[in-house]
Amino acid sequence: MFAYTIKRALMTIPVILVVALFVFLLLRLSPGDPAAVIAGDYATAEDVERIREKLGLSEPIVVQFANWIGALMQGDFGTSIFSSKPVTELIKQRLEPTLLLASSTIIFSVIVAVPLGTIAAFKAGSWIDRTVMLFSVGGFSIPVFVLGYILIYVFSITWRVLPVQGYKSPFEFGILPFLQHIILPTITLSVIYIALLARMTRASVIEVLEEDYIRTARAKGLSETKILMRHALRNAAVPIVTVIGLGIALLIGGVVVTESVYNIPGLGRLVLDAVLARDYPIIQGLILFFSLVYVLLNLVIDLAYTFFDPRIKY
Repeated sequence: MFAYTIKRALMTIPVILVVALFVFLLLRLSPGDPAAVIAGDYATAEDVERIREKLGLSEPIVVQFANWIGALMQGDFGTSIFSSKPVTELIKQRLEPTLLLASSTIIFSVIVAVPLGTIAAFKAGSWIDRTVMLFSVGGFSIPVFVLGYILIYVFSITWRVLPVQGYKSPFEFGILPFLQHIILPTITLSVIYIALLARMTRASVIEVLEEDYIRTARAKGLSETKILMRHALRNAAVPIVTVIGLGIALLIGGVVVTESVYNIPGLGRLVLDAVLARDYPIIQGLILFFSLVYVLLNLVIDLAYTFFDPRIKY
């Protein structure tokens, strides 16, 4: 197990390097000049060139990339072009809202989706199954920002039971204000995740329910609840856990939209602001940060397989 963990950790290095190269070239070769944006509409060509030299944008792309990789090896993600703050400091400032939103989304999605998928599999072909599948299709069909504005209109404007936008840290304002502000973003971000997870749970449990050991358990007189919880769901856990890990990619994309809709000062909002301002260091640093988080979470998911299925050994 330890050797496998070290091997997988080392494999993340070339992955991050490839992501870094792709992001660097994509931003540098795309249209637009951040120096011109900083200089403003009335700046002269000399002003723009002076800013480019100050930012190091006038150097060859190879030199820029080498300098950037050298700084990354020292833990330096660069400095924001507009705020002049280190990217690592900006990430630390915005990490808490995104981390709590993602955590609440995953917990809520698992609590809702796994029982829904299990019940749908047990009642396959019934109206319960068709309702769950209809919800799954609808969850994939409705864009995150549309669902967010619908929830804001219903719960915040019409019923006035929850705040429209904003974020309250539980460490500064307490649990209740935090929950009031995090409920709608969590539901908005969870719908597509619940749809995916419920669909996969249903398919996995249905496949397991057709195995011989399930028929043997029924022949022994075990109740359907014990069969589902002790045998079916446990043996279907590996593909379900896999989907939970892969769904992190959906969360990363959904966080950007959700935080923009609800005006949450997290990493997703930071990404959007950096893209609009063409702040290269922030964009590069955040994409690398998200990539590293995704790779590490998938490593944790792989290691979790041994807990759910003792036959899997590394």
